Amino acid sequence: MWGGLRKDHDVLNFVNGMLVDLPSPSSLNWAWNVGSMLGLCLVIQLVTGLVLASGFCASTELAFSSVDAINREVWYGWMFRFLHANGASTFFVCLYAHLMRGLYYNGFRSVQVWGVGVLMLLLVMGTAFLGYVLPWGQMSFWAATVITNFISAIPYVGSDVVIWLWGGFAVGGPTLGRFYMFHFVLPFIITGCTILHLVLLHASGSKNPLGVESYVDKVTFAPLFAFKDLLGMVFVLWGLVAVCMYCPTIFMDAENFIMANQLVTPTHIKPEWYFLFGYAILRSVPNKLGGVVAMAGAMCMFWLAPVLWGGYNHNVAWGAVTRVVFWWFIASFIVLTWIGGCHVVSPFVIIGQIFSVLYFALFLVIMPIAMWV
Repeated sequence: MWGGLRKDHDVLNFVNGMLVDLPSPSSLNWAWNVGSMLGLCLVIQLVTGLVLASGFCASTELAFSSVDAINREVWYGWMFRFLHANGASTFFVCLYAHLMRGLYYNGFRSVQVWGVGVLMLLLVMGTAFLGYVLPWGQMSFWAATVITNFISAIPYVGSDVVIWLWGGFAVGGPTLGRFYMFHFVLPFIITGCTILHLVLLHASGSKNPLGVESYVDKVTFAPLFAFKDLLGMVFVLWGLVAVCMYCPTIFMDAENFIMANQLVTPTHIKPEWYFLFGYAILRSVPNKLGGVVAMAGAMCMFWLAPVLWGGYNHNVAWGAVTRVVFWWFIASFIVLTWIGGCHVVSPFVIIGQIFSVLYFALFLVIMPIAMWV
């Protein structure tokens, strides 16, 4: 009865085609579970964000105290706040893992799916930065001041764009209001992009570790892969709740527990850990405009993967040389993340410059050559 209903009903038939009877390559491994984990992270961020929005006040006088009131006075408000804050870190762990899996197994060969995925990466980064400003702590205020000020390096229009973002000539109340509005709206745009991403993925077929055509050796998505996805989501949820219970402030900066004060500058201004690789690249270039272009390029260059990495080898994972280059690229990403959290002193400056050059060289030059070896 249920089998006939899910195939005959218009809506259920669509869901059935997406989640139950979807033909899937039988060779998919654990790396393909990260996509469902990202879906769970998105739902967690949407739900907790809506709850927090009901108690947050987008005012420079009340923002910091409203977050404190959510923590102390709202029933389980602390749990929603820490789920949202640590959920962002969990989101980026899964996001970077998903991105690297796509590079390793040549997921970028599905150009439309890959293009929408990279767009989602940039939208999530923008949303996360806007959310980091909202608690209006010291690090929130000064990170907003420093990062948005870099936009002024854009010729001709940079200064006007910064003034528009700030709503004046300095970060203040209008800035917070605009950031809150964008932070509220962008997740729904990301949700729409997620649906488009899934539709395009199911239309073109999922890639697989063996690199065979998508119509070869298929099994239905349920129950095998559905159960694997469920297990992965349980693992992520368990880890996130454990962090929120035992070390909820592990990813937070101590400076952000102090209310924003434009007269007192923190000793070391830095963004959240998931932006540190880009921040390290930004600091490695002495020229302001050059640093902004390099940081933007470090994030946007993934769009070029279908062009640059589309060589003879069907999978990066298949070639001995390409595997070495790929893991060197991962190592450079990790080192830059570490450097971004360090002070701007020797030897961290020169290490950051070396690995910034290596980061771009591996992606733009060395890997394209290795793909044809």
